[in-house]
Amino acid sequence: MIKPADLREWRDHDVVDSEGHKIGSLEAVYVDTGTDEPLMVTVQIGLPTRHRLTFVPVTDVIVGPGWVKVPYDKALVKSAPSIGTDDVLPVEDEEAIFQHYALPYKPAGDGVRLLARR
Repeated sequence: MIKPADLREWRDHDVVDSEGHKIGSLEAVYVDTGTDEPLMVTVQIGLPTRHRLTFVPVTDVIVGPGWVKVPYDKALVKSAPSIGTDDVLPVEDEEAIFQHYALPYKPAGDGVRLLARR
């Protein structure tokens, strides 16, 4: 399993889709607050003057020289919920990210954050 510290080493490297098409660059790692295991990364996408961060799960990622490959299509990742480059993910928006990728969402309790940036 890739640990959060390991993924952080790939910050600013290209994130590519299942076909090898560049999506953007890895910006940050988000971990499960209960287990401290990596769940998502944010990928910086968009035009240089209009960047945004989109979320993508790290399940089954593959790392290579200078890139991280995610098992999702570029269009799916680019249409995922996103935040501005200086924004913080609101806890009430977490579930939408998991729904976008058809993943189960199980927070620890009401109002408790599942994702934490590392």
